[in-house]
Amino acid sequence: MGQEDLMNTAEDVADQFLRVTKQYLPHLARLCLISTFLEDGIRMWFQWNEQRDYIEATWSCGYFLATCFVLINLIGQLGGCVLILSRNFVQYACFELFSIIALQTVAYSILWDLKFLMRNLALGGGLLLLLAESRSEGKSMFAGVPSMGESSPKQYMQLGGRVLLVLMFMTLLHFDSNFFSILQNMVGTALIILVAIGFKTKLAALTLVVWLLAINVYFNAFWTIPAYKPMHDFLKYDFFQTTSVVGGLLLVVALGPGGVSMDEKKKEW
Repeated sequence: MGQEDLMNTAEDVADQFLRVTKQYLPHLARLCLISTFLEDGIRMWFQWNEQRDYIEATWSCGYFLATCFVLINLIGQLGGCVLILSRNFVQYACFELFSIIALQTVAYSILWDLKFLMRNLALGGGLLLLLAESRSEGKSMFAGVPSMGESSPKQYMQLGGRVLLVLMFMTLLHFDSNFFSILQNMVGTALIILVAIGFKTKLAALTLVVWLLAINVYFNAFWTIPAYKPMHDFLKYDFFQTTSVVGGLLLVVALGPGGVSMDEKKKEW
């Protein structure tokens, strides 16, 4: 079997997977996507005093403002998750979660930590894809009504979402000299480029989902660490952030790459 035949077979498998799961995939994608916000909102409740004291000590903003910060994070994240899962006011919920990402990026000094900044941007990419999905759902209510290029913002949201999602994988590359790391970097880089430019998108995104799930379970197994150890919380945070990016990739599989992609341009050739 040649390389082209192998690629065609893999694409057929991806298409078959999508046909079987098309009714459930968007729901699973949404659940995975909001998982980090859900976990962090619950964390704010159970670690209320620790989070408040950290913000008060770091920013010297006083007890009241530190308390407001924790309350905004708790209500904003849990409220946004409920709206997204119930499919009510999804666009408003996405903007709410965008605001939470921006607030935490400043409050926790993530802006100066390249790894965490790239992961936060990847989360933003997932939310952009969710916005694109909600736009298409909104338009389906007016099927048959002529539009004047209304899909253009959605297409660029999908492009932006894809590009931002791949930033998560940039943080997983290991610059070691051993063969396994070099092979992993080469394959991973090829896949993230394919997703970013929208070529063989569904197959590349599904492959990244499987790869990222395996890495997540292996490296971020927080359940194996006692809850009282700090490493438990660090691994838990990484686990749910990675799960959210998996949700974004599943949205790419469910929605397709959008109009601004090589897959779409191929149809015109």
